[in-house]
Amino acid sequence: MKKNICICGGGGLGHTVSGYLSSKGFSVNVLSNRANLWSSELEIYDCKNRVIKGQLNIISDKPEDVIPNSDIIILCVPGYLIAETLEKIKCYLKKEAYVGSVVSSSGFFFIGQDVLPMGTKMFGFQRVPFISRVKEYGKSAILSGYRTQLFLAILNFENNGFNKMLEMMFDTPVRLLNHYLEAALTNSNPILHPSRLYSLFKNYEEGEVFASEPYFYEEWDDDSSKILLACDNEFQQLISHFNINKISTLLEHYESSDLFSLTTKIRSLKPLHGMKAPMKKVLNGYIPDFSDRYFMEDIPYGMLILKILAEHLNVQTPMIDNILLWAQKHLNEEYLYYDKLQLKVKKYIFDPYCFFENFL
Repeated sequence: MKKNICICGGGGLGHTVSGYLSSKGFSVNVLSNRANLWSSELEIYDCKNRVIKGQLNIISDKPEDVIPNSDIIILCVPGYLIAETLEKIKCYLKKEAYVGSVVSSSGFFFIGQDVLPMGTKMFGFQRVPFISRVKEYGKSAILSGYRTQLFLAILNFENNGFNKMLEMMFDTPVRLLNHYLEAALTNSNPILHPSRLYSLFKNYEEGEVFASEPYFYEEWDDDSSKILLACDNEFQQLISHFNINKISTLLEHYESSDLFSLTTKIRSLKPLHGMKAPMKKVLNGYIPDFSDRYFMEDIPYGMLILKILAEHLNVQTPMIDNILLWAQKHLNEEYLYYDKLQLKVKKYIFDPYCFFENFL
């Protein structure tokens, strides 16, 4: 018996996951703040020159319309919308429903345990299943890359074939991780995007204008790799304090031997070609767009989570500190004072004291 699925969110992944799963015959609802802009028919143009056509069931901005009969709820929202979304849906969840996130590294498991009813079945992927973007809002999307396998974390329930069901849904092998922290703490976007942003804009001063928009990946350089590897080293020191399986270093993940081969590898990732740095047009050129989700998600709901845990465990993070101190100036935030977290930040996303009390 096929499950009823609700996708929460209207970004590139929300479009792509909704269209892909509905094309396979699942009953797919969508919860979106811009429900009025959606069509019930979605077209997904993928990297294999296919057009995948999906037919959606209910599209609404009201959780009571789409959540009560949903067996599986998948969040496709940025980190800063996770708490808000979970608060909206929690009263309408069936007791046996599964609540998951298309990616877990922006606070999903931490926030979910705080917001959702105790014992809610939670799941999350370590990395997103698709590389995608919106083509025409509410109508079509571009699927520019598939994963060869997906890594899944679960909480508050036994697997009992759940990963096999997701394999069938996404047509991709799904490997079960041993602990949710193996998905919640990753060296993907939480350090990848901030490292590149820091390399590109660390010397930026207000009033400076760039003549063009650099490509985020195609023009990746050795300075970006150097910063990224320093962050990865600090990440590896952090996770060594937890009794979880090893998470591959970025050199291992990208099959590289040093920063120079890493630069070459990242530049060669064709599914990521064409993506430009987050900038906005001004009169004489371009300036960094500090409202972009690369800043607003991957720093406060990615890198900052790592810093919160690292400080609690007395792990030194000099490169991560440099990036956070730089970013807070442009985001008008106060994450750190020198290398120490500001008091208010310790409850910015989750209470680290409650987390460690429950985990250790």
